[in-house]
Amino acid sequence: MAARRPPNVIFMHSHNTGRFVQPYGHAVPTPNMQRLAEEGVLFRQAFCTAPTCSPSRASFLSGMYPHSCGMFGLGHRGFKMTDYKHHVVHTLKQNGYHTALAGVEHTAPDVTAVGYEQLLSTEDTNYPELSDTQDPVEAVSEFLAQEHTKPFFISLGLNVTHRPFPAPDPANHPAEDERYCTPPPPLPDAPEIRADMAAFKASAREMDESYGAVLDALEVNGLADNTLVCCFTDHGLQFPRHMSNLEDPGIAVYMIVRGPGGFTGGQAIDEMVSLMDLVPTVYDLAGITKPPFVEGVSLQPLVTGECDSVRDAIFAESNYHAAYEPMRCARTARHKYIRRYDNRDRLNLPNVDDTNSKKFLLDEGWREQAHDQEMLFDLIFDPYETNNLINFPMMQEVVEDMRDRLDQWMHETDDPLLKDGTVPAPSGAIVNDPDSDSPNDPVIAVP
Repeated sequence: MAARRPPNVIFMHSHNTGRFVQPYGHAVPTPNMQRLAEEGVLFRQAFCTAPTCSPSRASFLSGMYPHSCGMFGLGHRGFKMTDYKHHVVHTLKQNGYHTALAGVEHTAPDVTAVGYEQLLSTEDTNYPELSDTQDPVEAVSEFLAQEHTKPFFISLGLNVTHRPFPAPDPANHPAEDERYCTPPPPLPDAPEIRADMAAFKASAREMDESYGAVLDALEVNGLADNTLVCCFTDHGLQFPRHMSNLEDPGIAVYMIVRGPGGFTGGQAIDEMVSLMDLVPTVYDLAGITKPPFVEGVSLQPLVTGECDSVRDAIFAESNYHAAYEPMRCARTARHKYIRRYDNRDRLNLPNVDDTNSKKFLLDEGWREQAHDQEMLFDLIFDPYETNNLINFPMMQEVVEDMRDRLDQWMHETDDPLLKDGTVPAPSGAIVNDPDSDSPNDPVIAVP
């Protein structure tokens, strides 16, 4: 009997969505994602390694932590990976895969330097000079209709859940009526934030329709059974107190996987996993030896029942978004520990995108709120991480354990913050003054 061809792989990923989609129980209709979850595996405790775009993307496309692959900030602001040979496309290409990009990549100042064999579409508002006019979903659908002599890897990045959001359409989609929306926790129930959430729901509807078109194309072309579909987002919502923060609203993500290797049957898994585990899972299913630089772990033993868990802790980091804001965190099933390295006593407002929700919080005195440098949260009794227990005597044993976990991870991964307590931006990078109020304020070019 001839050996089965390695599976095709599609990474379908969106901007800034967190877990605010239907399969996670939210009032955000996404029927195609719901169908995918019922056919595949829903990871209810999935996390990114960074709550900001390019570092998270470089991580889930390499299987490495952001500081390990050198992606400390945003690609369109001059940051890049240390070595693009660490990107998944190079290992796959060496092992007989055809690799293609459609839509958002955002891991390099020049997307053509990444190493994809084919650019189906480069629609990305961060790189307007490279963008073409073809819709990335249409480009993927056309690609899937072609004859394929080799297994393929497609990275499809959708931009629609990035602000500015499309206008809500409550007449045809009642869930988008702002009168009946609930703001995403831990934000307050205010009209400005409800209106923002209604617009997000419109963006999620368009995202889901795009995913549905790709899933339909796989079925029509007879590719569904031997294609691993990995559907996920890069980090939390583009709302205040979500993205750019290491609390769960910033790093909790949706992640649904369907395909060969046990990723079937409508499973819902509650064990912690990381987006950086997707690449080693692909290597595992393709029969490719995991390169030594890959730090993630395969999820196949978890979904097939060979083990009960693959992680007892996850780790995440932040270095640069619009401005420099170095932070690290360790998270177990029970506790979250966050350590800040900026020694600031005020909010880093450039890292919070300008929205009506942000304006509402600032008008209510957000600048005057506590800005702790070290935090511990009990995720059972305080799931939204609002009560810092770092100085509670009864929690000191937990504090020491979490500090040790974070320190050990930083040493094992050679975190540059250990050397001199700072992560310098590369020459030519663009970084906001942390004392400005907006990411749209004048920026500082690093010499």
